[in-house]
Amino acid sequence: MPFNNSISKYDWQYIVSAVLLISVFLFTDLIQVFDKKFLYYVPKLIGYQPYRIFTSILVHADLNHLLSNLGGIIITRYFLMRLGIERRFFYLEFILICSFFNFFIIWIYEKTLAYFFNVYPNYAALGFSGIIYALFGFLLLTSFFGKSYFLGRKIGLKSDYEVQKMSRTICFIGLIFSFLPGVSLLGHLSGFIAGCFLFLF
Repeated sequence: MPFNNSISKYDWQYIVSAVLLISVFLFTDLIQVFDKKFLYYVPKLIGYQPYRIFTSILVHADLNHLLSNLGGIIITRYFLMRLGIERRFFYLEFILICSFFNFFIIWIYEKTLAYFFNVYPNYAALGFSGIIYALFGFLLLTSFFGKSYFLGRKIGLKSDYEVQKMSRTICFIGLIFSFLPGVSLLGHLSGFIAGCFLFLF
């Protein structure tokens, strides 16, 4: 399948996403205008401060964390271009929808722990990797089956064996990486599951 990876009319979405992540890092970690402890996801606070659902994906633990997620944006952009994306605002729409859906999966997990084991998780989560893993889950299934429509609107994604091989490898390596200390296994898994579910719509 011929593929031209030149600049496209869709690239502004990836640029906006990357610039936003970099800007937030500058303001929280370098210039320190904002304290990121008021932005990341904390289960016991989310009921009172629901804005954290969105702000938590914008802040990162350190520069390496940020760079790895910027790399994820580049990879998912490549996959979407190769699969033939035809919807101008798909990337930003997916991020917005996935933020809610990913939170819903985590919320169910937390409520299940509280109900059956009387345990309420006490942790902080931050970073764009949940969205990246959701895109990997979505694109992995798309590379197998194709995806003509998303939420009733045409996106025109085709199946592609090369993307299938690459995304399988990335997902496998990412799963192993998720077990390392300091990495959010729950955030990565919930993101991947959210992406797979969103593939059905």
